[in-house]
Amino acid sequence: MSEPLAPAQIQSAETTLTRGTWAITAGAVLFSVLTVTPLVQRVTPGKWEWTAPILPLVVDAAVVIVVRLDATVARIGGSSGPWPALLRWMTGLMTLLLNIGDSALKGDLVGVAVHAVAPLLLIVTAEAGLAYRRAIGQALERIERSRAAEQEAREQREHARREQARLERERAEQAARDHTEQLERERAEREIAERAEEREHEARMERERLNRDAEMRREQREYDEQVRREEQQRADALRREQQEQTERSRRERQVLEPAAAAPQTTHEPAAVNTVASSVNDGVNGASAFTKMPEIDARSYIRSFREGERSVRQLAEETGWSVGWVSARLQELREPAPARAYDAAGVVV
Repeated sequence: MSEPLAPAQIQSAETTLTRGTWAITAGAVLFSVLTVTPLVQRVTPGKWEWTAPILPLVVDAAVVIVVRLDATVARIGGSSGPWPALLRWMTGLMTLLLNIGDSALKGDLVGVAVHAVAPLLLIVTAEAGLAYRRAIGQALERIERSRAAEQEAREQREHARREQARLERERAEQAARDHTEQLERERAEREIAERAEEREHEARMERERLNRDAEMRREQREYDEQVRREEQQRADALRREQQEQTERSRRERQVLEPAAAAPQTTHEPAAVNTVASSVNDGVNGASAFTKMPEIDARSYIRSFREGERSVRQLAEETGWSVGWVSARLQELREPAPARAYDAAGVVV
């Protein structure tokens, strides 16, 4: 299958056809003027012989008009109806008859044949050129339609490509928006989780603090209870000691009272007085030591480091009770900012 001609090749063929047609037309017109003028001069009155070239020029002008207009109508793909065909054939026959007329009148068949060449060539060239132009016009029309179809197809493909690019761009933008929204959701969820974890941590720390406070209060209660029990035990022990001391004093007084009531001899007063004074010294010895003033007792307790003296020793040395001494030692164990003393040394 041969390849289709390009529009430039078809245009070149049409140009060749146009130039050839006009070359044949010009030659036929010139040949017709030279051939027909002598014939017209012989049949024209003498004083009008100069008008002989007008007739072939008129006929040839009609031929030129027919050729030019047929070329134009064929180029635009139209149809001019029967009159142009009639004009074309009439001018062609007139040219043929005028060219062979002189030879025919002379009976010169060779002259008739020779002079018939140019008019017949002009007639056939005009008809063939018209057919060629119509064919070329149809070919160009097909090419234009094909080109228009290709252009439309290209435009459709370009439109489809642009539409596809637009869809891909929209999908990419939608994917970017979805990704951004997903990141935002993840960030919000992460912040919510972090806040929940922070609240849980704060709640856990608060629970631990409350547990520590409860444990400290429990330990403080246990310590206070233990101190109270120890003080109670010391108080009970001190009370028992006092009761025992009182009981011993009572028994000693019971022993001394009968001796004091018995008759005394002259040789025993010194012994009795000696025993009485010894008993009195023993009885009064327990109460001979008085309590220190409170300021002196506090200073005395603070002068010892923890563990150097027991509570009982400090109580005996200061003359204060075991519970009071224990309370002062507890004050000394507390942190310094928790204690404040007035000018007398009393905790305020």
